[in-house]
Amino acid sequence: MSIRGYFLWHELLTPDPQAAVAFYQRVIGWQKQKWEQDPSYTILAYQNAPMAGVMELPEDAKAMNAPPHWMAYIGTPDVEITAWDAQRLGAKLLKGPVATPTVGKWAILSDPQGAVFAAYTPEQTPKVGAEPAIGDFSWHELATTSYAAALDFYRELFGWQKTGSFDMGPAGTYLMYGFGKQRLGGMYTLTGEQGGTPAHWLSYIRVPDVKPVTKAIQSAGGAILNGPMEVPGGDWVTMAKDPQGAVFAVHQKKAKAAKSVKPAPKKVTRKKAAAKKTAKKTATKRPAKRAKAGKRRR
Repeated sequence: MSIRGYFLWHELLTPDPQAAVAFYQRVIGWQKQKWEQDPSYTILAYQNAPMAGVMELPEDAKAMNAPPHWMAYIGTPDVEITAWDAQRLGAKLLKGPVATPTVGKWAILSDPQGAVFAAYTPEQTPKVGAEPAIGDFSWHELATTSYAAALDFYRELFGWQKTGSFDMGPAGTYLMYGFGKQRLGGMYTLTGEQGGTPAHWLSYIRVPDVKPVTKAIQSAGGAILNGPMEVPGGDWVTMAKDPQGAVFAVHQKKAKAAKSVKPAPKKVTRKKAAAKKTAKKTATKRPAKRAKAGKRRR
């Protein structure tokens, strides 16, 4: 299966990596791992599976007044071609393409509406398409100035398709995208009070239960922006901001209803069936005999 259009990696750029790592360890349950290639880069893993990286906000990002943020890396077979195509479609190349030994090639881009993302060609092709597990990133949401224009851009760049939508009332339409029946996330147009908010991506982390995680976020120094709340389809989410200012969300999947299993019919032998039949006939005759006896007594 091609990696094109799948979210392969996530990276937190923050002014205090050590404090940020401690926060997510406490809130999500990720474990800290050192990256031998660069000791300043910390890997966050869940049950020994790498999920994300944490690094200090680079000086060039600070110079551009970039706030602490999560960056999503989207897979492509050839990042050079993708970077060129993105610019042809109206995106801006912010950095790269850059080759990182043993990792692969990547480029940082902003789409035509201004949302920043990374295109990524890994050195070793990972398996894609499985449902995100607990501790992994399970949903990717784009808030933009025009979801229709954004979908056109990402459709041509990564092959995303519309997989559904629902009406949010005054907030407009929420469009879901992905590949066939597999949904990767959603996108919507910023309206009303959000109209002045820059276009941006929001990554959701899957957790077993949103409510205790929401309390943990608060007790660890984070801020709750919205939630916990149930969303169409039965999932639960909370949007939050970590103590350094990076925005993220947690996501609880709707519990799947257990399938009802009919008990297997009991095996009846011929001998048992004959006995049951005889007992039934006897039970039918007895009331009649009692009725006759009663009549004789009267």
